[in-house]
Amino acid sequence: MPQTLIETPIGAIAIHWKGETLIGVDLDPPAAGADVRSETMPSAIRLQITAYFEQAATAFDLPVVLLGTDFQQRVWAELRRIPSGETRTYGEIARQLGSAPRAVGQACRANPCPIVVPCHRVVAVNGLGGFSGDTSGRKLEVKRWLLSHEACKPRLCSQQTFESDPLPEDPRGLFPDAV
Repeated sequence: MPQTLIETPIGAIAIHWKGETLIGVDLDPPAAGADVRSETMPSAIRLQITAYFEQAATAFDLPVVLLGTDFQQRVWAELRRIPSGETRTYGEIARQLGSAPRAVGQACRANPCPIVVPCHRVVAVNGLGGFSGDTSGRKLEVKRWLLSHEACKPRLCSQQTFESDPLPEDPRGLFPDAV
């Protein structure tokens, strides 16, 4: 499976594709064994991901293959309907699908294409919730950065939840503009 590492404001991410179709975004890629030349990546994928990090309102219109259960597919379809700058709670999505918030969280955790399928836009009723399986640390910093980048207006969550929580130490300087 082709993979290219690209540098972003949230650090290096790996992009996986097959033909012209996006099949994965890895927020914590292994440094060894990855091609760091973005020219090898299909141009539509490279251009849209680059555009998102330059302007958060950029919508993704990429062919994407998401391998998962029927329920995960339904959750991921709902995630793709959340516009940039907005959030939904795990409970809201669960009610739409006739499920439970924890099941929605597990489907978000299994999302093979974070950012493009915006699981970061799903929050807990009283805070950020988790991101890619983590409830603290670097990945939660990434979620905060993405929400700040998109200038999200949280629904059912106080703005204070996003702005007042201090970021953990950032020794590599990856998040200088994060709130």
